[in-house]
Amino acid sequence: MKRGTSRDIRTANRYEVLRQIIAASPTSRQELAAATGLSLATVATLVGELLDLSMITEVGFEDSAGGRPRGLVAVNASGGALIGVDIAETYVHVELFDLGLNVLARAEEDVRPGESLPEQVVGHVAAVVGQVVAQAGIEGARVLGVGVSVPGQVDRDTGFSEYAPNWDWHDVPLLDLLTEHIAYPLYLDNPLRASAVAELWFGAARGHGNAVVVNLGTGVGAGLVLGGGLHRGVSNSAGEWGHTTIVLDGRVCRCGKHGCVEAYVGASGIMLNLRELSPDSPLLHQDDQTATIAALAEGLRQNDPVALNTLRDTVRYLGAGIANLVNLFNPEVIVLSSWVAAALGESLVEEVREAVARHALPRPMAATEIVLSPIPTDPVCLGAATFALEGALQSVGQKSPKRSTTPARAKTHNPRWSEPGSGSGP
Repeated sequence: MKRGTSRDIRTANRYEVLRQIIAASPTSRQELAAATGLSLATVATLVGELLDLSMITEVGFEDSAGGRPRGLVAVNASGGALIGVDIAETYVHVELFDLGLNVLARAEEDVRPGESLPEQVVGHVAAVVGQVVAQAGIEGARVLGVGVSVPGQVDRDTGFSEYAPNWDWHDVPLLDLLTEHIAYPLYLDNPLRASAVAELWFGAARGHGNAVVVNLGTGVGAGLVLGGGLHRGVSNSAGEWGHTTIVLDGRVCRCGKHGCVEAYVGASGIMLNLRELSPDSPLLHQDDQTATIAALAEGLRQNDPVALNTLRDTVRYLGAGIANLVNLFNPEVIVLSSWVAAALGESLVEEVREAVARHALPRPMAATEIVLSPIPTDPVCLGAATFALEGALQSVGQKSPKRSTTPARAKTHNPRWSEPGSGSGP
């Protein structure tokens, strides 16, 4: 088990104080101490460090009952920029933020079928990162870091994409490849963690100690907030709920197993549900997940019977799977996130609530709210930007890193990732 050093603890405290300032600017040192549970002396020291870094600024005073006026601090939005990268199976979406995590620029490129080699994906990322920096019109020196989210299992320490079943990637040195094209410090994680952090900071999980963020896209998974913090698991692999078995000897999943949740409720699974119900439906766009989900969403708005039946068939599996999350984790809130959930909207949420209630135990179900993500921008980009912010705070006093930390272990070269045609495509 990796043990935290005093430097790790100081970085975590600095990060938590800045998080609270971003969430509640302007605020006082006394309010920060109450919100974080840190001593006033510790908060005062950390605030001083953040002031020295120009990440926050003094903004005046507020009266206190019978005492000296309290000094107020606020985030210095122009004190730096952060970039969040959402690498998905069908697109690369990038957003550039100021230090208040307000979006200054965004851009996107499609990842077409067959463009699954790491070099091709890296090319898209480098191009779109360049676009947002140019759009924002900022100097490169202001970019404190780039958080990169890639589907599948990742090693934050080494910068490797260890396994991405959608592209059949195995041990891809992703951050090394990106470093050849991007000059900013890079920090790697996956969309489950990114979405969970975004909801915890700015979304439906804010103020909750226990929450589950269900990502519904081409891939499916669950970001976990337990005891007030992000739960990663011992190998940063927690939340692979999409690859839990829901139908014994069921459909083949992209991971190679049978009967996974993702095979029934991911975008390709929903397309198969639609195809089984109505093979000739005009809602079905062959080999085009985005167009099919958009057509399905429009069909739901028009009460199309095929669209309604497809939704209900999908929710049969989704409701049972989410009920398992309710029974296992007893969360305060379950947030439906990512592009499929956003497209299907409240129609999906209403059906899911009813289906989960049929399967979950009454006591944990009574304590759980099920909602659609309220974040208006890309939650994965927002969460990825916070990883870059965390990395920037960790690197204070160190040489600027090209990746999140010094590699914890070496990887044996695996030629599988670079063989032409080895990727399975989105």
